[in-house]
Amino acid sequence: MSKIALATDSTAYLPQDYAGEHGIHVVPLRVNFDNESYKELDELTPDAFFQKVREGGDLPQTSQPPIGEFVELYEQLAKDGYTDVIVVTLSAKISGTYEAATSAGNMVEGLNVHTFNSAIACLPQGFYVMEAQRMLQESASVTDILTRLEAIRERGMTAYFMVDDLNHLHRGGRLSGAQAVVGSLLRMKPIITFQDEVIKPYEKIRTRKKALNRIKDLFRDDVATASHVRVAIIQANVNEAAEELADWMRTEFDHVEVYMSYFGPVIGTHVGEGTLGMGWYHV
Repeated sequence: MSKIALATDSTAYLPQDYAGEHGIHVVPLRVNFDNESYKELDELTPDAFFQKVREGGDLPQTSQPPIGEFVELYEQLAKDGYTDVIVVTLSAKISGTYEAATSAGNMVEGLNVHTFNSAIACLPQGFYVMEAQRMLQESASVTDILTRLEAIRERGMTAYFMVDDLNHLHRGGRLSGAQAVVGSLLRMKPIITFQDEVIKPYEKIRTRKKALNRIKDLFRDDVATASHVRVAIIQANVNEAAEELADWMRTEFDHVEVYMSYFGPVIGTHVGEGTLGMGWYHV
């Protein structure tokens, strides 16, 4: 008889208390300020993180979880009688977390480790975790869960973000494409997206208002013929703007399920304060 556990990394930014209520194991990435390392969310909240960034100094560095933390988790799950664990990670092309989770699985006996590359980050990554949890509650098999997650990934988890200051992505090396080094782009309010598992510039926009309206248009066009859509509104310390976007969405659409979320310290390091956007998928 299979006993299946579910795990993810901290960049899934799951809704408050969701992981604890559903027994989901979360392995934290790190943010490093001046040679001092913090486990994101556990030791450094988003508010404290942005405050430290505003205080100045060098841009913090981020790092994947130590492989030993995955090994420790897997060994404990095996002792607790689990036969399998599904591990959902952020995009393998922007972090070594997927590789670490996979390698750790080869070091532990008595547990089948199934790592899943979400190809994205933030709550869109978390949506895969939540989808798997719903299926676990219905006693679905590992094979059925992974097949469903792969189908969602193939259909596409869409995300667009309006960045207030592109310098964070540029300096952090997380922005793909030659456009990133064009000085004029750094002075604009561009829209970025996930494409081929990495963050890329999508469109050059000169003002926040125009950029937000463009994202709304992209969303409207994509979900017009959908029957049910889950969307995460994700913000970096711009709560009021995020709530306004949510109100617009709830008024405009009756087939859209809205979740409020945030950029935590790791992803916030790269996108910067003031970023606002959303990620969604067709259920």
